[in-house]
Amino acid sequence: MRVIGLDYGSKTVGVAVSDPMGMGATAVEIIRREKENHLRRTIARIEELTVQYEVEAIVLGLPVNMDGSFGERAEKTLAFKEMLEKRLPLPVFLCDERLTTVEAEEIMAFNGIREKDYKKFVDMIAAKVILEDWMNHQKNAES
Repeated sequence: MRVIGLDYGSKTVGVAVSDPMGMGATAVEIIRREKENHLRRTIARIEELTVQYEVEAIVLGLPVNMDGSFGERAEKTLAFKEMLEKRLPLPVFLCDERLTTVEAEEIMAFNGIREKDYKKFVDMIAAKVILEDWMNHQKNAES
């Protein structure tokens, strides 16, 4: 099953896509917007990507606080999930994204990306990490 992973932020959405067998993920792009609540084009672009990559599901990173509680970002993410579910005929799964940005920064450092360039890539690398975490969890649940 091919799945798209999203790292939803206040002005960006990082996007990653799994391979058709659900074994690996590739960072695809960062969707940017001027204002936080201007989501029409963002959702339209996500819809285009779901068609382009023939995905069957969406995985959305949920920014849970370190103590497991939900803050403002988590509430906004849940509202975004509802918007996606209304617009797209695909299931939307949530994935705890605690520490994914830290992991994304470690991946970029390991691959020689300069710290000053992190902002150019961090959201889509975080989306890749979120998607891989979700896929690994699915595999472990099946075994």
